[in-house]
Formats: sequence, structure tokens, C-alpha cells
Amino acid sequence: MRPPLPTVHTVTALTCRAGVVVNYRNGETVLLTGDALNRWLAALEDSPAPAPVLVHDPAVSWGTSEVPVRLPTVGRPPLAWRIVATAVLASTLAVRAAGPRSERFGRLRRLAETGSALPPPSAAHASLAVRSIRWAAGNVPARVACLEESAAAALLLALGGRGGVWRHGIATDPIRLHAWICDGDGRPVEEPAHTDHYTPINPRP
Repeated sequence: MRPPLPTVHTVTALTCRAGVVVNYRNGETVLLTGDALNRWLAALEDSPAPAPVLVHDPAVSWGTSEVPVRLPTVGRPPLAWRIVATAVLASTLAVRAAGPRSERFGRLRRLAETGSALPPPSAAHASLAVRSIRWAAGNVPARVACLEESAAAALLLALGGRGGVWRHGIATDPIRLHAWICDGDGRPVEEPAHTDHYTPINPRP
């Protein structure tokens, strides 16, 4: 498949073995290697797209490294947080469902960046927001993956006057994408230790 041309919406993540191009407008993600990657990098030089992001490439594990596939059970947040988190998550899922499917990623990204100009939250504040959204997610009959969860948590923080915390990044071996929330010091909130394996690549508003 011929990759699309670079635009202001595309971010290129370079590992030692491949390039991953993410379109932050529509969510289209393309893996490039060899000549296709070389052609893409050449096209980048004459485009408005940002410079490539270099991704930390750890030693190949040959499948011997393990990461948890399930987050720990979330305790009950305070009642007020549960009520607001449920409403925010419902709004996030409504935004996901509204409009063309091809633009779903972009809608959720814009939602996650709602509070980008606001002061960052404390670690405790961000942790409570994430735990509240995860509690709400456990009570709705709908798919809530990391993108929806992190966007809802960012929106919840924005409603409380805090923001600029949404991250979307890439890890290798194998190549995979993940979205999460950070506190004011840039530390992942309520995330397993292996989240540090991800290099943030999303453009900062």
C-alpha cells in the first residue's frame, strides 16, 4: 500500500528497524520499512510535517519479556467523582460514536487536548481522575480501551481546571501504541511500570 503524503497531522516515529507514521487527524497508522521508509523520509524534507521522533529501541527480547495485560482492580472513588466521571465517560463514548468512523481517533484526540492550555494537575489529583474514569468504565456495557479512558480522564481534569497531560506513544518489540495520562512532572499516572517503555510522540498543542 502506498503511504499517504506527509502533512502537519502526521508524526513519524523511527525505531532502528522501521518507521511508524501516525496521522493524528484520522488515526491512520502505517508501518514502513526499507525503500518505502526511505521515500517517506525524503518526502518529509519538503513537507510541513514535524521532524521524526526517535524511539528508544531496547534489545530484542525474543519473546521472553512479559508485561501485565490487566490493570489492578480499582477501588471506589468518592461519590462526587463517581458521578462526574460517569457523565464524562458517557460524553466521551458519545463523541467516539458521533460522526464518521474514519475520524474517530481525531475526535478523541481533540477531546483529550481540551485542557491543553491549563495548568498541570498534581499526582494525587491526576490519580483520582484516572481511577474515577476506570471505575466508571467498569460499569458501562461498552468498549473502553486506553484511548477512550485517557481522553475521558483528560476531559475530567480539564473540567476541574487542570490539563496538558494526555500522552500517546509507541514502544517496540513488538511495535505497539498506547495512550495514557501524566501528572505535572510528566510521570505516567496509575500505569504499570512498563509504560516507561513507550516514547510519547503526539504533537503538543
